[in-house]
Amino acid sequence: MKKVITVVAVFFVAVFSSNAQDKMMKKDKMMKEAKVISLEQTPGEFTQKSLTVPAGTYVFEVANKGVGHDVGFVLVKKGEDIGKPENHIQTAYVTEVVKTGEKQSSKPTVLEKGEYVYFCPMNPTATDNTLTVE
Repeated sequence: MKKVITVVAVFFVAVFSSNAQDKMMKKDKMMKEAKVISLEQTPGEFTQKSLTVPAGTYVFEVANKGVGHDVGFVLVKKGEDIGKPENHIQTAYVTEVVKTGEKQSSKPTVLEKGEYVYFCPMNPTATDNTLTVE
């Protein structure tokens, strides 16, 4: 009986270790394949008002150029209510607030064909900056 329990336990450890390893490898691959979209915020605005990119996986890199306080980044599918966090594409959030003079990046974000709007509620910036994905 002890041997059966040991074999079952080893099997589950192997399966869960394999799953964790697979997830890490997929994440690493996604990071390597992601293209970077660099955006700059100045007091009250993004310097890039509109962008067009092909569908794919992207990391958003946001620079705080003299805003004087922390900033962030929010991406929403155009037409969705931007005031509702459940509509935000959360992987596009920068992983930490962006301090003046610094840059921060998001997690890899898969963008499908369509239109998106981006803004910073902390700056605050206009909510009509557009990202078109072809």
